[in-house]
Amino acid sequence: MALSSMAAALALALGACSTTSPDVIKPEDAQRLSQVQDAVVLNVRTVAVEGSQSGVGGATGAIVGAVGGNASVSGNGRGSAVAGVVGAVVGGVVGNAVERFGTREEAYEILLQMASGERRSIVQAKGTEVFNPGDAVILVVTGGKTRVMLAPKVAAPAAK
Repeated sequence: MALSSMAAALALALGACSTTSPDVIKPEDAQRLSQVQDAVVLNVRTVAVEGSQSGVGGATGAIVGAVGGNASVSGNGRGSAVAGVVGAVVGGVVGNAVERFGTREEAYEILLQMASGERRSIVQAKGTEVFNPGDAVILVVTGGKTRVMLAPKVAAPAAK
Protein backbone atom coordinates (compact mmCIF):
# COMPACT_ATOMS: atom_id res chain seq x y z
CA MET A 1 0.00 0.00 0.00
CA ALA A 2 1.41 3.37 -1.00
CA LEU A 3 2.19 5.91 1.68
CA SER A 4 -0.39 8.36 0.32
CA SER A 5 -3.06 5.63 0.40
CA MET A 6 -2.24 4.91 4.04
CA ALA A 7 -2.49 8.61 4.92
CA ALA A 8 -5.87 8.87 3.19
CA ALA A 9 -7.13 5.77 5.03
CA LEU A 10 -5.92 7.26 8.33
CA ALA A 11 -7.73 10.54 7.65
CA LEU A 12 -10.99 8.74 6.84
CA ALA A 13 -10.77 6.52 9.92
CA LEU A 14 -10.07 9.41 12.26
CA GLY A 15 -12.77 11.59 10.72
CA ALA A 16 -15.36 8.89 11.44
CA CYS A 17 -14.33 8.46 15.08
CA SER A 18 -16.53 10.98 16.82
CA THR A 19 -19.32 13.44 16.34
CA THR A 20 -21.14 15.96 18.48
CA SER A 21 -23.95 16.40 15.97
CA PRO A 22 -27.29 17.24 17.58
CA ASP A 23 -28.86 14.81 15.10
CA VAL A 24 -26.99 11.82 16.60
CA ILE A 25 -28.18 10.48 19.95
CA LYS A 26 -25.97 8.14 21.97
CA PRO A 27 -27.55 4.85 23.05
CA GLU A 28 -27.23 5.72 26.74
CA ASP A 29 -29.33 8.87 26.13
CA ALA A 30 -32.20 6.99 24.48
CA GLN A 31 -35.32 6.41 26.60
CA ARG A 32 -34.25 9.01 29.17
CA LEU A 33 -36.54 11.75 30.34
CA SER A 34 -35.09 15.14 29.42
CA GLN A 35 -35.69 18.63 30.79
CA VAL A 36 -37.03 21.10 28.19
CA GLN A 37 -36.81 24.90 28.33
CA ASP A 38 -38.21 27.52 25.94
CA ALA A 39 -36.02 30.24 24.44
CA VAL A 40 -35.73 32.61 21.49
CA VAL A 41 -32.64 32.91 19.28
CA LEU A 42 -30.97 36.33 19.51
CA ASN A 43 -27.93 35.66 17.32
CA VAL A 44 -26.16 32.81 15.54
CA ARG A 45 -22.59 32.66 14.32
CA THR A 46 -20.51 29.90 12.76
CA VAL A 47 -17.53 28.63 14.77
CA ALA A 48 -15.21 25.63 14.59
CA VAL A 49 -14.84 23.09 17.39
CA GLU A 50 -11.17 22.17 17.56
CA GLY A 51 -10.41 18.54 16.74
CA SER A 52 -9.10 16.00 19.19
CA GLN A 53 -5.48 15.01 19.71
CA SER A 54 -5.71 11.60 21.35
CA GLY A 55 -2.29 10.53 20.10
CA VAL A 56 -3.69 7.84 17.81
CA GLY A 57 -3.00 9.92 14.69
CA GLY A 58 0.53 10.76 15.79
CA ALA A 59 1.36 7.16 16.74
CA THR A 60 -0.10 5.76 13.52
CA GLY A 61 1.69 8.41 11.46
CA ALA A 62 4.98 7.65 13.23
CA ILE A 63 4.69 3.94 12.45
CA VAL A 64 3.78 4.55 8.81
CA GLY A 65 6.57 7.14 8.52
CA ALA A 66 9.17 4.85 10.08
CA VAL A 67 8.27 1.98 7.77
CA GLY A 68 8.19 4.28 4.73
CA GLY A 69 11.45 6.00 5.65
CA ASN A 70 13.22 2.72 6.29
CA ALA A 71 11.93 1.25 3.02
CA SER A 72 12.98 4.31 1.01
CA VAL A 73 16.68 3.59 1.57
CA SER A 74 17.84 0.57 -0.42
CA GLY A 75 20.66 -0.58 1.85
CA ASN A 76 20.67 -1.86 5.40
CA GLY A 77 22.54 -0.11 8.13
CA ARG A 78 22.94 3.42 9.35
CA GLY A 79 21.27 5.15 6.38
CA SER A 80 18.07 3.15 6.66
CA ALA A 81 17.96 3.63 10.44
CA VAL A 82 18.30 7.42 10.07
CA ALA A 83 15.66 7.48 7.34
CA GLY A 84 13.38 5.41 9.58
CA VAL A 85 13.78 7.85 12.48
CA VAL A 86 13.21 10.89 10.24
CA GLY A 87 10.19 9.17 8.69
CA ALA A 88 8.79 8.42 12.16
CA VAL A 89 9.15 12.05 13.29
CA VAL A 90 7.62 13.48 10.11
CA GLY A 91 4.89 10.81 10.10
CA GLY A 92 4.05 11.56 13.74
CA VAL A 93 3.67 15.29 13.05
CA VAL A 94 1.59 14.67 9.92
CA GLY A 95 -0.55 12.02 11.67
CA ASN A 96 -1.24 14.37 14.57
CA ALA A 97 -2.32 17.14 12.17
CA VAL A 98 -4.52 14.72 10.20
CA GLU A 99 -6.24 13.65 13.43
CA ARG A 100 -6.74 17.23 14.65
CA PHE A 101 -8.17 18.51 11.35
CA GLY A 102 -10.05 15.27 10.61
CA THR A 103 -12.01 15.52 13.87
CA ARG A 104 -12.64 19.28 13.68
CA GLU A 105 -16.34 20.16 13.38
CA GLU A 106 -18.22 23.17 12.13
CA ALA A 107 -20.62 24.44 14.76
CA TYR A 108 -22.97 27.25 15.70
CA GLU A 109 -22.65 29.54 18.68
CA ILE A 110 -26.27 30.35 19.50
CA LEU A 111 -27.13 33.30 21.77
CA LEU A 112 -30.50 32.69 23.46
CA GLN A 113 -33.04 34.73 25.40
CA MET A 114 -34.67 32.48 28.00
CA ALA A 115 -38.30 32.90 29.09
CA SER A 116 -37.00 34.21 32.44
CA GLY A 117 -35.19 37.06 30.67
CA GLU A 118 -31.79 35.48 31.26
CA ARG A 119 -29.43 35.23 28.27
CA ARG A 120 -27.39 32.13 27.55
CA SER A 121 -25.00 30.96 24.87
CA ILE A 122 -24.39 27.43 23.63
CA VAL A 123 -22.04 25.96 21.04
CA GLN A 124 -23.51 23.06 19.11
CA ALA A 125 -22.25 21.16 16.05
CA LYS A 126 -24.12 21.93 12.85
CA GLY A 127 -27.03 19.60 12.27
CA THR A 128 -29.94 19.57 9.88
CA GLU A 129 -31.76 22.49 11.54
CA VAL A 130 -30.90 26.08 10.68
CA PHE A 131 -31.36 28.75 13.36
CA ASN A 132 -32.14 32.41 12.72
CA PRO A 133 -32.64 35.37 15.08
CA GLY A 134 -36.24 35.42 16.32
CA ASP A 135 -36.73 31.64 16.03
CA ALA A 136 -38.55 29.98 18.91
CA VAL A 137 -36.39 27.09 20.13
CA ILE A 138 -36.32 24.56 22.92
CA LEU A 139 -33.31 23.47 24.92
CA VAL A 140 -33.30 19.74 25.62
CA VAL A 141 -31.11 18.77 28.57
CA THR A 142 -30.27 15.07 28.85
CA GLY A 143 -27.60 13.67 31.12
CA GLY A 144 -25.96 17.05 31.64
CA LYS A 145 -25.71 17.80 27.90
CA THR A 146 -27.85 20.41 26.18
CA ARG A 147 -28.94 20.59 22.56
CA VAL A 148 -30.98 23.28 20.84
CA MET A 149 -33.78 22.45 18.42
CA LEU A 150 -36.48 24.46 16.71
CA ALA A 151 -39.68 24.61 18.75
CA PRO A 152 -42.50 22.55 17.29
CA LYS A 153 -45.15 24.58 15.51
CA VAL A 154 -48.49 24.38 17.30
CA ALA A 155 -51.31 23.83 14.84
CA ALA A 156 -54.28 26.14 15.08
CA PRO A 157 -57.53 24.39 16.02
CA ALA A 158 -59.65 23.49 13.02
CA ALA A 159 -62.84 25.54 12.47
CA LYS A 160 -66.05 23.62 13.05
